Amino acid sequence: MECVIIALAAGFFLDLLVGDPRWLYHPVCLIGKLIAVLEKGIRRIFPKTKSGELLGGVLEVIVVCALSFGVPFCVLLVCRRIHPWLSLGVSVFWCFQLLATKSLKTESMKVYEKLKNGTLKEAQYAVSMIVGRDTESLSEEGVTKAAVETVAENTSDGIIAPMFYMAIGGVPLMFLYKGINTMDSMLGYKNDRYLYFGRCAAKLDDVVNYLPARISGWLMIAAAYFTGMNGKNARRIFLRDRRNHASPNSAQTEAVMAGALGVCLAGNACYFGKLYEKPTIGDPLRPVEPEDIVRANRLLYATAFLGLVLFSLIRFVIIL
Repeated sequence: MECVIIALAAGFFLDLLVGDPRWLYHPVCLIGKLIAVLEKGIRRIFPKTKSGELLGGVLEVIVVCALSFGVPFCVLLVCRRIHPWLSLGVSVFWCFQLLATKSLKTESMKVYEKLKNGTLKEAQYAVSMIVGRDTESLSEEGVTKAAVETVAENTSDGIIAPMFYMAIGGVPLMFLYKGINTMDSMLGYKNDRYLYFGRCAAKLDDVVNYLPARISGWLMIAAAYFTGMNGKNARRIFLRDRRNHASPNSAQTEAVMAGALGVCLAGNACYFGKLYEKPTIGDPLRPVEPEDIVRANRLLYATAFLGLVLFSLIRFVIIL
């Protein structure tokens, strides 16, 4: 069997067992530091004009993409020349680090625990660790919805998309995807600072997530059936509401999640003190409740397992 399939499967199950060890420095943190340092340097060079910031943002994207792909490619090349088993071991380790199945469940369940056994303030703080919106004024329902939406969106960004790129291009392409995704999370804001500088990063993230987000949606629909949730309604809401978001990709899995749970997600949200009006996703067949976070994680795990099977088959077909 080809080593990418072994690395993908081993890394996936290692992530489920271990999660994200706090003592171990994460490669995405290194990419994040690279992005921040480059931004400071590039902003000193390019003029603070629309065209200057657009060009600076393009340069940032080129350098981060080149290093995100090039460094792991060269490291694995050297490892392969030393011994194939070393290359496989490094690939397994990096795949384990770059997948986020258990950590996504762990962090979202912290919100659930605070909602059940803590205070609303504690739950607001817990959810602020995993979402980009303002959380100080969220109600219990708002906190729950934010956690469920994050699980839905990151099922694609944190699990299915990295596995997809690992399957078609190995660890270097997986790293490239994470570099692009991290740039979007740091630079892809439509505010005064990043409207032009972060535009290239945001658009590129839309492109690389376009196919994985839709694969994630269909996998999640299948997972809804496997887990005994409302698969029929998940498919209906997916086809109806998957475009109810400014991003072409974010609503894909959120729509499935809303349909599978039978709740209404999304809607207006505050970012950096400013209210943004957003359409809702799903139908309010019942009120959102903290137990929906547990159900969302059940759907997350089933989707991840189906993704592993699908991408292992895709990789197997590629090497035939």
